[in-house]
Amino acid sequence: MATTATHVPKYDYRRELGDLYAAADHPVMVDVPPLSFLMIDGHGDPNASPTFEEGVKALYAVTYAIKFRMRSMPEGVDAAIMPLEGLWWIPEARVWDFGDKSDWDWTLMVAEPDLVTPALAAETIEGVRTERGLPALQRMRFESLAEGRAAQILHRGPFSAERPTLERLYDFIRDEGSVPVGKHHEIYLRDPQRTAPARMRTIIRQPVTPAPRAGNR
Repeated sequence: MATTATHVPKYDYRRELGDLYAAADHPVMVDVPPLSFLMIDGHGDPNASPTFEEGVKALYAVTYAIKFRMRSMPEGVDAAIMPLEGLWWIPEARVWDFGDKSDWDWTLMVAEPDLVTPALAAETIEGVRTERGLPALQRMRFESLAEGRAAQILHRGPFSAERPTLERLYDFIRDEGSVPVGKHHEIYLRDPQRTAPARMRTIIRQPVTPAPRAGNR
């Protein structure tokens, strides 16, 4: 007797989050709720650091494993894969140097749907570690990030040409009566490893807080 394939409903977390993953060419303010991510920390120039490439590989290995596990569950869903993201900062808050990236610290991450529990994430990380033994899995964690109020803008083109976009974003933050806090956040709408630099599309996000009023310390 022929069997009927089970229909698994699709779940697009990126669409559910709306403007947070659909920035415009002009800067805007957004309110970012707490979101859960698979994360891996690292240090150094991403173009020269093997740990960076290892981190990307491990993140997507676990993300796809979570996707397949969610599909196979009772009441399962087919969740769309979220884009790669990065938090970037320099120790001691020194000025950004796009020429020398050797001092950069970073956290690579991929957002996971709110359907993913810490237990599911931990079990999947351990399963992928057992099957594939990727070295970066030793540094992976599942964690919530709460950025709150933030300014963001879409940057078109290579990372090396971000400075004018950043200047527009920071001018906007100042004009809105705010100051930057936290870490520089980038969301790569196109795969950096498969996209020509000129065709890259990157959301740049910067958490903010109200600027101190004159006379206040």
